[in-house]
Amino acid sequence: MPETYEFLNHALTLGFDVAWRRRAAALAAEAGGRRWADMCTGTGETAVYLRRLAPEATNVYAVDFSLPMMEVARRKPAADRIEFVEADVKVLPFDDGSLDAVTMSFATRNLNLSEELLVRTFAEFHRVLRPGGLFVNLETSRPPNPVVRKCFHAYVKLLVEPLGTRVSGSRAAYAYLASTIPRFHGAEELAGIMRAAGFDDVTYRRLLLGVAAIHRGVRR
Repeated sequence: MPETYEFLNHALTLGFDVAWRRRAAALAAEAGGRRWADMCTGTGETAVYLRRLAPEATNVYAVDFSLPMMEVARRKPAADRIEFVEADVKVLPFDDGSLDAVTMSFATRNLNLSEELLVRTFAEFHRVLRPGGLFVNLETSRPPNPVVRKCFHAYVKLLVEPLGTRVSGSRAAYAYLASTIPRFHGAEELAGIMRAAGFDDVTYRRLLLGVAAIHRGVRR
């Protein structure tokens, strides 16, 4: 499955996820500083975009608990300039206030076992950021327009699970994906969760009529 992960992401989003990850990385790069971390990095796509934007003196960390995913990430051309960290993002091996920017792309749904747990996870990101540091989150979202929302959910139901299962061979993974997307928070709800975790100046931008969103929060 790690070998087909990126291909399916690109196919199921019609390639939009590439531009969205680049936009999220560019927002995070505005934090400046010398220590950036991509959480739940998977195969390292967003970490690579961060590395391309980072000044030479900046350390870029790619954090995940899945060794098979990180093995794919380590084969990327930019991987020799990324530091891979095997860790659970709910208990990070970074000191308080030690990072300048934190990103996460298309993993928030997987951490959303409960709103309380998601608040605690975001609070862990808040802990490791310095004052003025940025957290940038990219995730699917709930379109505010009911017609768009209905069409999006139909697309997820009719295409995501069948195509994901056929290509990856993992029905469970893509059945989970198809079931969690329609139930995930809307953009304003997720902004409230970030605020509850301690972030200030929380803003968001809906993407493609609201099927995804990029959120940005600051540690004051």
